[in-house]
Amino acid sequence: MAALAGDTGLDRLPPLPEEEMTPEQRAAAAEISAGPRGGVIGPFAPLLRSPELMTRLQKTGEYLRFSSPLERRLFEMTILVVSRWWDQQFEWGFHHPIALEAGLDPAIADAIAEGRRPAEMDEAAAATWDLLDELHRTRGVSDATYARAVSQLGEAGVVDVVGAAGYYTTLAMVMNTARTPAPGGALLPDIRSAAAGGPA
Repeated sequence: MAALAGDTGLDRLPPLPEEEMTPEQRAAAAEISAGPRGGVIGPFAPLLRSPELMTRLQKTGEYLRFSSPLERRLFEMTILVVSRWWDQQFEWGFHHPIALEAGLDPAIADAIAEGRRPAEMDEAAAATWDLLDELHRTRGVSDATYARAVSQLGEAGVVDVVGAAGYYTTLAMVMNTARTPAPGGALLPDIRSAAAGGPA
């Protein structure tokens, strides 16, 4: 992301030392640490400032990431599309390797990083891309795009894709506000200087 004039780039809401946490924050941190995430990382560090919100949000994410029947590569593809739309480096750096491990074609990930529609996708991946791209660009979904998505993902799959996009959009907005640092690994290229807007 391009820095604004006067920006320091420093993490505004870094992880809280345990001794500085309120009892509510300690309870929320203990709960998330006992689950599959194993700790307060990434977006949950800034979200811990509002422990009840963090707990409720992370339970939604826990379902989407660990329990949703949506095919994993399509779920991770959804996260990458949202990461690109919001230029969210933590989300991208954390989920890019997970997406590849889940079977997402590296060429699809590369195209998303570059802000363009992947050239070759199977029907399920294409339906997921078209659904997310159209929804982001137009704030709606045409009957034809919706019908293709339902034919490939089912109604529950469409809801989970859109729900995942909304959830990871929330996390992206929180981390962009907090300036949560990337975890390392692959980073998104800066495409905003060349053209405004999100994936085309």
